[in-house]
Amino acid sequence: MAALTRFPILAAALVQIFAAGVAIAAAIAMRGVVHGSAGSVVILLVQCATAVAMTLLLRLPVWWVWIAAGFPLALHLTLQGDHLQAWPFGVAFALLFLLFSNTAKERVPLYLTNRSTVTALRSLMEEKNATRFLDLGSGLGDVVRGLHGDGRIARGVETAPLSWLISWGLSKLRGRGTILRQDIWQTDISGEDVVYAFLSPEPMPRLWQKASREMKAGAILVSNSFAVPDVEPTEVWELSDRRKTRLLIYRMAGTHEA
Repeated sequence: MAALTRFPILAAALVQIFAAGVAIAAAIAMRGVVHGSAGSVVILLVQCATAVAMTLLLRLPVWWVWIAAGFPLALHLTLQGDHLQAWPFGVAFALLFLLFSNTAKERVPLYLTNRSTVTALRSLMEEKNATRFLDLGSGLGDVVRGLHGDGRIARGVETAPLSWLISWGLSKLRGRGTILRQDIWQTDISGEDVVYAFLSPEPMPRLWQKASREMKAGAILVSNSFAVPDVEPTEVWELSDRRKTRLLIYRMAGTHEA
């Protein structure tokens, strides 16, 4: 289970294979009961429902639920449509790549931070008298826009092209925060009071090394859900949201920390 959640693309592929198997079994079971186009619709709904249920069971990010439901439908339309144009599927693939490109490259999917977590991060900054905030892998920029203002300076860095473009545009329109198209490993974090990351288990050891090397004494690294291996957090905030979010808070001792 843990291996599948670390690689959402693999999990999504296995979900579709399993859902296809269930659909085939349903088709065999209903042979002679439901015929024609009505039967095809029922089988399609079975496959979509199975894919969605398995995606939810694996607790993949919410956008994978939409993909799980839409893939069987898109495949069905492709097989049924004699004159169906190919370009919409090409556009859809390009958009998915631009939005989720970090999943393949960095093994970091697009996780979206909810409002409860933004509120908790705001409380954390107020409690620690922190004014400078940086979101590493800021996605659509909700955290940056939610924290910027009232004496707080919030920035985010993002490399997925479409995620960056959307978040940059929204921040510009609302005048809240700064979104940079920049690799998290090339980003200077030495001047930040709070550095936030909602990544995956894969980059956490490297992130800890970077934070230990660059962050100033007293600064805080906050990881949403994913712990640094073999390092005890200073605090753990458990939120009461639907996701049961855990914020792992690491107070830094200064540069060259072991």
